[in-house]
Amino acid sequence: MKPIFIDTHAHLQISHFDSDRADVIQRAFDAGVEKIIVVSTDVASSRLSIEWAEKFSGLYAAVGIHPTDCAAASENDFAVIAELTRHPKVVAIGEIGMDFYWKPFSQEIQQRAFVRQLHLASELNKPVIVHNREAGAAILQTFQDAGIIEFSGVFHCFSENADYAQRVLALGGHISFTGNLTYKKSTLPEVAARVPLERILLETDAPFMTPMPHRGKRNEPGYAALIAAKLAEIKKVSVAEVARQTTANAIDLFKLC
Repeated sequence: MKPIFIDTHAHLQISHFDSDRADVIQRAFDAGVEKIIVVSTDVASSRLSIEWAEKFSGLYAAVGIHPTDCAAASENDFAVIAELTRHPKVVAIGEIGMDFYWKPFSQEIQQRAFVRQLHLASELNKPVIVHNREAGAAILQTFQDAGIIEFSGVFHCFSENADYAQRVLALGGHISFTGNLTYKKSTLPEVAARVPLERILLETDAPFMTPMPHRGKRNEPGYAALIAAKLAEIKKVSVAEVARQTTANAIDLFKLC
């Protein structure tokens, strides 16, 4: 039986896929990717995520305001995000979080937007997709300052060390690795080895973070199988077992039907 995968993080709504989006989605289905969560960064991309989720039965949407977009977000933008969460194919709030890579940035504005969307997700009983780029300590401190001792969601495109991963797990979170897991000099296999398979999700972050051997080219959801193969190698289990467990994890976390 062919392994079934779920890509829990792809940006299929952006312009990188305008010329062949339907073909990319079909290639993913043909590769065994049964479901894809289209993740957003602002109001416009959130609306597009929902639009594409409506067109394909295997697509779902996550809506939210990315940390690098929150400074430009208005009160109305946050209100629109809250309204969009009512759509039946919206399964998560994301991606949200903090990003100190792109400068200049305001830590205060990012924290405020992050906490606001964390509380929205809690009120709606929806999981969150957390973006962390060079802001790991600040994110954990934000959880603590907000009195959040447990959360439902995933730290996507994980790039921290094993100790940080354990802190995420202690909060109840999941972890997902992208193509960065497959890079030759990556230290992430050592991290993945210490994360229980029951708490790992598959994601591509397409069109970004393309796995080997396609690094340097546009990423696609169909490449989730390559990340699963690397996880199988690390965990010393079959690809079928990685597919079975990560698919079960995604269905449970995002309440996918």
